[in-house]
Amino acid sequence: MERAAKRELVSTLNDVFSTTSVVVVAHYAGLTVADMQKLRAQMKQAGATVKVAKNSLAKIALEGKDVASISGLMKGPTLIAYSSDPVAAPKVAVDFAKANEKLVILGGAMGTTALNVDGVKALATLPSLDELRGKLVGLIQAPATKIAQLSTAPAAKLARVFGAYAKTGEAA
Repeated sequence: MERAAKRELVSTLNDVFSTTSVVVVAHYAGLTVADMQKLRAQMKQAGATVKVAKNSLAKIALEGKDVASISGLMKGPTLIAYSSDPVAAPKVAVDFAKANEKLVILGGAMGTTALNVDGVKALATLPSLDELRGKLVGLIQAPATKIAQLSTAPAAKLARVFGAYAKTGEAA
């Protein structure tokens, strides 16, 4: 790799580590090219990204960043999965690791908090940001629909009472 390419990669990783909310580090030794493509496609679909970079360059990019705690994990053939949604990258990584034992999750970081393997797995069990937004919208809309039902209920009851009196009047 030429120096200019290395500088550009360090700059790219520097931006990644500055802007992402979660980073997952995993060993990928033994994964086939098809498996890596499948992992990348699943990450992209979830709004996350996977990068494979030289550990020395990644460590340089990590200096002074919030997620610098992962620099100790950068040994051997490692990949970095990251996303702006704090749940997307861990969820896809954990699901892929369950299906393919050659992907071994080492840990990660969420902001300044270092995560071990159990922390990454716990983060993967949380609902995604979009799911939480959907639940919140549902909770906000629920009272409005109940109020609308309550406001129309007395009129409907009154109409039924009038209807019942009308039927008794016709029967008599």
